[in-house]
Amino acid sequence: MVGKDDIAGDSRPVGGGSIPGSGGAPAFSLTLPQPSALPVLIAVPHAGRHYPGSLLERMRNPGFAALKLEDRYADLLGEAVARATGAALLVAHAPRAMIDLNRGTDDVDWDMFLRARSARIGSYTPGLRARAGLGLIPRRLPGMGELWKQRHREDELDARIAAIHDPYHQALGEALLTLRERWGAALLIDLHSMPPLTARGAVRGAEFVLGDRFGASCHGALVASCFGYFAQSRSTAAHNRPYAGGYVLERHAAPDAGIHALQLEIDRSCYLDSQLAEPGPGIGPMIELLSGLVRRLAGEVAELGQTASGPGWAAAAE
Repeated sequence: MVGKDDIAGDSRPVGGGSIPGSGGAPAFSLTLPQPSALPVLIAVPHAGRHYPGSLLERMRNPGFAALKLEDRYADLLGEAVARATGAALLVAHAPRAMIDLNRGTDDVDWDMFLRARSARIGSYTPGLRARAGLGLIPRRLPGMGELWKQRHREDELDARIAAIHDPYHQALGEALLTLRERWGAALLIDLHSMPPLTARGAVRGAEFVLGDRFGASCHGALVASCFGYFAQSRSTAAHNRPYAGGYVLERHAAPDAGIHALQLEIDRSCYLDSQLAEPGPGIGPMIELLSGLVRRLAGEVAELGQTASGPGWAAAAE
C-alpha cells in the first residue's frame, strides 16, 4: 500500500481527506518527492478498497459489485512504478462505490436519493454517465442491476464530496502546479484498468487505451511517443475508443499552460489472475513496461518545459 517507507523520493506519503464512517481513514495518499525527480504524476482514482461496514451493509452484492467497480489493484501498479521511477503518486483509498472521483459533482442520478424531486434539483436531467448507472455515486452495473438496497440521503452525498472529492482534486491540482513550477511542464497519467476488450476476428482487443479527450488534454507528441513505445514493446494500443478520458482530464488538463494529462486504461487480464481478482504472473512485466513508459515520457515533458517561454507555455503548445 501507499505509505511504505521504500517509495522513491525524499518525501513520505501524506494522507488527505477522510472516508465517512471509517473512523478517520484518509481518503487518499499523495507522495510528492521534494525536489521532484520527474515532471510526472501518476494518479489512481478507482482502486480504493477501504469499505466502511455501513457502506457494505447497504450494497446488494458487495463482494461482486466491488470487484466490478474497482480498477482492481491498479494502485499496486502505480505504487511500484512510482518507486521505480521517482514519479509523484496520488492514490485514492475511498472506494468508487462511495464516490467516483472521475465524475463531476453535478453528474448525479437524483432518483437514487430520498428527496429525488427536491427544490435543489429543479428540472435537472442526469448526464449520460449518470443515466448509464455510473454517475458520481454508481447506481447499477451491466448484468447486475441495482447496487443498493435503499436510497441515499442528500447529506451523505454532501459529506462525501466535502471529505473525499474536493480534497482529492485540490491535492491533484496543487501537485501538478508544483511539478510545472519546477520543470516548466507537467504530465498527469490517470491510471485505470479495464475488462478485456472484445476481440475482432482473430485479433485480440487492445491491451491499452490512451485517452486524451481527442487531442484536448495533451500535446500530440506525447501521445505519439506512447504509441511508438507500445509498438516497440509489441503491445496493442487504441486511442480514445472506447475510453477518451473523463472528468479528471477535463478539470486538470491545460496543455497550453504546460499541464498535460493522459488517461491510461490497462487490460486487467494482463496483470491479474484468470479470475481478474488477484495479482497474476503478468504484474511484474507490466510494472517494468509502465516504468519504461514513464521514464520515456518524463524526458519528453522535461524537454517541452525547457522550450517554454514562461508559465503560459503557449509558444510551444503546437
